[in-house]
Amino acid sequence: MASTARAKYLQIAEDLAAQIRSGTLAPGAVVPSEAELMERYGVASGTVRKAVAELRTTQLIETHQGRGSFVRSRPPVQRKSSDRFRRAHRLAGKAAYLAEAEQSGGTPSVNVLFVGPLDAPSGIAERLGVPQGTKVLARKRRYFRDGIPTEEATSFLPWDVAKDIPELFAENPGGGGIYARLEEHGHLLVEFGETVQARLASKAECVALTLSPGSPVIHLVREAVAANGRVVEVCDTVMAADQFVLDYRFVAES
Repeated sequence: MASTARAKYLQIAEDLAAQIRSGTLAPGAVVPSEAELMERYGVASGTVRKAVAELRTTQLIETHQGRGSFVRSRPPVQRKSSDRFRRAHRLAGKAAYLAEAEQSGGTPSVNVLFVGPLDAPSGIAERLGVPQGTKVLARKRRYFRDGIPTEEATSFLPWDVAKDIPELFAENPGGGGIYARLEEHGHLLVEFGETVQARLASKAECVALTLSPGSPVIHLVREAVAANGRVVEVCDTVMAADQFVLDYRFVAES
């Protein structure tokens, strides 16, 4: 019985996939509703939901909370960590996310949600090398591509570093972003370290990124290290997993 149910939802998924590939369901088109698919195929809601989930897994469609499912119309952002932090980009006034989103064919934008002092959470404090609760500067942003939120990021900077750089307290810190401002004030960046975890989105993250319940996210935490060995920024980022491809390059050491 279970194998029959599996065959049915896979059959529905393949039928819809064929419509997408043929252009019958065009890029950006709304996928038929759950009720429509139940009537069309004579199946229960659970079977339809599994079929839609299968299409999401293969990245043929994307679901936005409260809006429904749509045929994907754009490739994921290629996030090339080996390239995005080059000093040449900062000197040219390029912000990494905006440049990457444009290269993928989308129109990027950003909303600044908060800029100001916060007490450092324990995990952030440990990475910055300060006691928990120490005052830090926090900068929280939400990034969009074609009007759809794709990631939310909060940068935490040591207060003694940030207090002397007034641009860091502005919504727009200027060309090249906060890394350019740090380097202009003597904090030469020599290393970046990233910790990446795949997990399910929390309820708050689903709301912030308009994700369906149970959607996967990429939780990425980055440390920016200055020439004196000090971590001068920790960036805590949550990314919609289907919107990004993470591309890393490593030097082969003997």
